[in-house]
Amino acid sequence: MTSAQAWVLGLASLASFMMAMDSVVVSTALTTIRQDLTASTESLEWVVNAYNLAFAVLLLTGAALGDRFGRRRIFMGGLAVFTVASAACALSPDIGALIAFRAMQGAGAAMVLPLSLTMISAMFPPQQRGKAMGLYLGFTGLATFSGPFIGGVIAEGLAWEWIFWLNLPVGVVTIALTGRRVAESTGPNNRFDLVGVVLVTLAAFGLVRGNAAGWSSAEVLASWVLGVALLVAFVRWEQRTKAPMLPMRFFRARAFSTANPANFLVFASLYGTLFFMAQYLQTVLGYGPLGAGLRLMPWSATLMVCAPVVGRLSDTFGERTFVVSGLLLQTVSMGWIALVAGTDTAYGALVPPLVLSGIGLTMAMPAAQRAVVGAVRPQEIGQASGVFMMLRIFGGVLGVAVTVAVFAGRGGYASPEQFTRGFTAAMTAVTGYAALGVLIALGIPRRRPAPAAAPAPAAAQAPQDAAVAGSAAAGD
Repeated sequence: MTSAQAWVLGLASLASFMMAMDSVVVSTALTTIRQDLTASTESLEWVVNAYNLAFAVLLLTGAALGDRFGRRRIFMGGLAVFTVASAACALSPDIGALIAFRAMQGAGAAMVLPLSLTMISAMFPPQQRGKAMGLYLGFTGLATFSGPFIGGVIAEGLAWEWIFWLNLPVGVVTIALTGRRVAESTGPNNRFDLVGVVLVTLAAFGLVRGNAAGWSSAEVLASWVLGVALLVAFVRWEQRTKAPMLPMRFFRARAFSTANPANFLVFASLYGTLFFMAQYLQTVLGYGPLGAGLRLMPWSATLMVCAPVVGRLSDTFGERTFVVSGLLLQTVSMGWIALVAGTDTAYGALVPPLVLSGIGLTMAMPAAQRAVVGAVRPQEIGQASGVFMMLRIFGGVLGVAVTVAVFAGRGGYASPEQFTRGFTAAMTAVTGYAALGVLIALGIPRRRPAPAAAPAPAAAQAPQDAAVAGSAAAGD
């Protein structure tokens, strides 16, 4: 690994760690936030989902801006927005302000995460990309899984505001080093697809408004109809424009069109579990924020070993094996928890399924990402990674929203017994997400085919496109 590659991998992983951490770090601090800011359960859900929704809605826009105006420039700008928003979250006087600044954090993250993956993919050749992505995903995954523990430590040892204050020095240092150590690069398109950006953003906000209105509201139907109509308009526009932000031919590649929805369900299951597991440990088993976070650590203990190994092995054996096996382990582990969870359950009974879940999710995430990126040409990785990231975060948003609805239909917070009934139903739901993901992941090709090539404008271009596709396929 060269010095330039090491700097790109290190800074992109650090930024990704910070963004991923903030998507889950509040999970063990929700009780403290509720007490300090007099927040309702619905408001607490939005402390999590405001970040994730803004993140998902603007991901394609962030990737497109990076390809057009410079990946390093937009990456640094997103870090600046995220860092300022973090300070604002720490200073929030009420729950409404906290939710608003969490959305601002998500907007900054949307400019950082897809470009962090793009910069790594562009820096490493195909034969090294799997290992680099495994390290990157291991670091990012560590943030996802250790976030509840870190949040518990801060909430109990300091104050929940320090969850956000800690981003300030890290963000400033990362911005300064990126400006000095990372070279500027752009994507293949020299035009910015403004119409595509507007259409996909408005379509995504249809989901946002529907979720805000409540699942039983008549407004949900109208917002979803509008969202679908705008999504159809986006697809039609992308098929006709000369410089699309999302070439529809990507979906002709079976790896792209199956690994994306499979990973959507990976994150639906992950975030649905995260939202309730820490609360179960506190509300039913009686642990504090620190104790709950500590007892979630078996989930993260597998990450440093599994993620890099999966990244390397997927280069040799193909991604389908790891995505299918990982989702199958997640299905078994969440079903196990749904069966054993009760008001008098010993913590030890939860450790084996938590470990299995950590292994399964760590297997599935990097392999799915590898399948999606490997399905396109190297110069199109920015566009593909934006789609992958967007669907991943939407999976988390949907996982939380639907799981909360299932919980509310069966249980509540009035007593440990009532919470346990709702928790069991919620874990059954996340088991269903993972099981559906297994079925979809079976469609991923055993061996990755050559990336989908764009139509050549002239005969002279055909050999060049074929060489690019052949090289990528051989290297992968």
